[in-house]
Amino acid sequence: MVVQNTIVEILSWQEVCESELDEMWSFVQNKGNQRWLWLAIDHETRKVLAFTFGKRKDSVFEELKALLEPFGITRFYTDDWGTYERNLAGYEHIIGKKNTQRIERKNLTFRTRIKRLCRKTICYSKSVMMHDIVIGLVINILEFGLRVEELVSRV
Repeated sequence: MVVQNTIVEILSWQEVCESELDEMWSFVQNKGNQRWLWLAIDHETRKVLAFTFGKRKDSVFEELKALLEPFGITRFYTDDWGTYERNLAGYEHIIGKKNTQRIERKNLTFRTRIKRLCRKTICYSKSVMMHDIVIGLVINILEFGLRVEELVSRV
């Protein structure tokens, strides 16, 4: 997806030592059709490094992990969900709420500003493509100050 590649292009010049990872639930059409936003932020600066959308499965986390490769991250802070333990072997992986407070705060900010991420809402997406595009564009505008014209001109 173009939005995700843009994030890596913008931030790939800086090396990041520590990152917080989390996933956030939303839905498309009805709550039975779950869609997860996977998010990674820099532990020190609190800036979004990368994100991806999909099911709550190991394969989607591997996509996020691939987006994080250029940063050279050596330490990950996560919650106690199994996919992190299975897929972060070889890295320093720290589980606990103490070091994931920043990403949980970021999730709350996104839930407040992007109504499609709210649990109880009348604002929802009717297609997976529009869900991912709208949320991705809003994250790019909020986090990087990028406008739609700037994103389109990079393609």
